[in-house]
Amino acid sequence: MPVELQSAPSRPVFLNGRFLGRPVTGVERFAGAILGEIDAALTPANAAGFTVLAPQGVARPDWLKNADFKNVGSRSGHAWEQTDLWRASRHGVLVNLCNSGPILHGRQLTVLHDALVYRHPENFSRAYGTFHRMLGRMLAKRANLATVSDFSRQELSKLLGVAADGIGLVPNAVDHVLGVAPDLSVLSKFDLETRPFFLFVGSPANNKNLSGAIRAFIALDRPDVAFVMVGGAASTFAKSLLGDLPSNVVSTGRLTDEEIRALYAKAAALVFPSIYEGFGIPPLEAMAVGCPVIASDIPPVREVCRDAVIYFDPFHVASITSAMRDVVDGTIDISAVRERGLARTRDFSWKNSAGRLLVMVGDVDRDNRISDRTYAGSHP
Repeated sequence: MPVELQSAPSRPVFLNGRFLGRPVTGVERFAGAILGEIDAALTPANAAGFTVLAPQGVARPDWLKNADFKNVGSRSGHAWEQTDLWRASRHGVLVNLCNSGPILHGRQLTVLHDALVYRHPENFSRAYGTFHRMLGRMLAKRANLATVSDFSRQELSKLLGVAADGIGLVPNAVDHVLGVAPDLSVLSKFDLETRPFFLFVGSPANNKNLSGAIRAFIALDRPDVAFVMVGGAASTFAKSLLGDLPSNVVSTGRLTDEEIRALYAKAAALVFPSIYEGFGIPPLEAMAVGCPVIASDIPPVREVCRDAVIYFDPFHVASITSAMRDVVDGTIDISAVRERGLARTRDFSWKNSAGRLLVMVGDVDRDNRISDRTYAGSHP
């Protein structure tokens, strides 16, 4: 659906811009892409009703052309959200795109991306986990909720006691990667110009199962093939669990979007070994540029990727190794996998997801509760 306002909201719409001051991970990418599409759809006639609110010191992004932008309050972090943001937005509709919002606000839409803080508390510090679990439960009583996949919607429904059909669905998308020019210099930087390699993109959090993927790669026993880990802490994490790693296990640290785009384009396959996800953006990014994907056979990956990837059992190293071997030995039709991946990614766009969210904003403006028609149903 196009991004458009079905009717002008009767109240001002405020968008929580706290994320604009943070490094870009999957959640911040979602928020920036959704906000960008909403902003692009605004016209002089309705732009005055939309305001991005941010803490002091967070600059207006240069891509924000139409919506108003205001720095408010004097606090930062969660204290800013719970006090300054609430005070500045309390007479309108507030949209929170990144897992948190002020619990006192009575007319808000908050996107909770997954239930990771409940299902895998070991990924977080005690203070962080305790706070976010409490915050999620309180928002479930006060806010209208949305999430990024039907799997996450069912998880949040069970854990927070909210009817699943009352949680809206705003999927992640992938078209952002198509606007990035590949920086091929990254291949020579890590000696990847002539040798095949598997690619892992993500954090080394426990649910990402990086150690399982590395064990599977080592068991593959192919010194002519590399395993490339993209992420700031991946190498330290892997060495702490596995000891010294083979020379063909390569850690790049953090890379630019342009460098990651080049790795996607040249990789033999992206390896996505997670044991728990709310959605999983890297497989979509890889598929969108023709990179085959081997991935965990878990419900959210099945929901997003369908038949467009090669599945393995993430709890069994031998299953991961077998999928890797199928790729490097050419025992599967990689061209068919690429074609299915490209076809599947066409079902996802940030414009469509922003359109879904705007329908929900309209419902919140009218009655403070998302109705069944606001895309609580089918996934793309």
